[in-house]
Amino acid sequence: MHPRVIDLSLGRIERLLALLGRPQDQLPPVLHVAGTNGKGSVIAFVRGMLEAQGLRVHVFTSPHLVRFNERIVVSGGEIDDAALIAVLEECEAVNVGEPITFFEITTAAALLAFAREPADLTLLETGLGGRLDATNVVRRPALTAITPISIDHQSYLGETLGEIAGEKAGILKPRVACVVAAQRPEAAAVIRERAEAVGAPLVREGSDWSSRPTAEGMILENGKDRLSLPLPGLSGAHQVANAGLAVACVRRLPGVHVGAEAVRRGLEKVEWPGRLQRLDGGRLRSMLPEDWELWLDGGHNPAAGEALAVQLRAWRDRPLYMVLGMLRSKDAVGFVTPLAPFVGRLITIAIPREEGSLSADELIATAATAGLAAEPAAGLEDALARLAGEASGPARVLVCGSLYLAGVVLKENGM
Repeated sequence: MHPRVIDLSLGRIERLLALLGRPQDQLPPVLHVAGTNGKGSVIAFVRGMLEAQGLRVHVFTSPHLVRFNERIVVSGGEIDDAALIAVLEECEAVNVGEPITFFEITTAAALLAFAREPADLTLLETGLGGRLDATNVVRRPALTAITPISIDHQSYLGETLGEIAGEKAGILKPRVACVVAAQRPEAAAVIRERAEAVGAPLVREGSDWSSRPTAEGMILENGKDRLSLPLPGLSGAHQVANAGLAVACVRRLPGVHVGAEAVRRGLEKVEWPGRLQRLDGGRLRSMLPEDWELWLDGGHNPAAGEALAVQLRAWRDRPLYMVLGMLRSKDAVGFVTPLAPFVGRLITIAIPREEGSLSADELIATAATAGLAAEPAAGLEDALARLAGEASGPARVLVCGSLYLAGVVLKENGM
């Protein structure tokens, strides 16, 4: 009923929320997170720590991977079908056919569900940008956070890093602290200017807090507080930085106490599928030899490619084969280029049932631009079957390039 056309504006959702009784003003304290990469991981870490402390949490994230219900977590559990249908139908009835986008009406449904169920905190992830994002209707969150900003979604947010940072910094609110990850100078300057303009205190990585890996785990230095923590339960060196940002947020949520043990348990036991995830079972995994590994990652922009390359550099114990699928709207060359030196064989596929997917042949041209030879496959199973058919010793397969492809993998794997 609602085209998935992105039209950044707050007018439509504010009108609908007013008709619904302004549920955004009736939420438990809100942590609002914007940024380019790592938003979902940071929220997953924060949720894990809060729940390890025994707190109840509402969570709104996007996109979903397999089931829409993943987007809306009500008081610790995914919304069930009956409750989801009820709030969506209520939003439809109140909207009476007025223009509204897919993301706006589903955001309204989530806020309505959250306002009606008790919880201790609400975690909101922006969908796109921040200033005009449908989640930016909460007048006074308890805390905001900005993950690293890089070039992505230029057609909606601006062509330069500064313009994109300006949109992300639109979540800053007067007298509400914002925990900020380390940024490139251009983005940092824009965030600082916006914070000064609205009167939002900044809590910056590098000056107010920092995190770093150690031989045993990671260290978080948070003012005078120094925590020795385990490595986070999500793979990849970039997750240490995401975990550090999450801990810095938890430490600054007003009126919230999370003990050191809950911090450790939350970081270790976190779950966030499709982000450098090892698949240890399932139908697709069974197509590969037993001594092979199958990994999945939904990163899809140049910064994600650079973060993934750090992990690939450490994976030198066996050959790496990559299966790649990407959307046409993404900078495919920028994503693939950092990965090229580490890939022994690349197979390209179109993302099933995605009209905006690059074709397998188009991705071959992308790979060639990045200096990497590739071959097309008819689909995911065809790609895995080809690799398994030429097995000669332990190897590692990485399926990557899109969260939409990650969702397909998880669904077809049956996990």
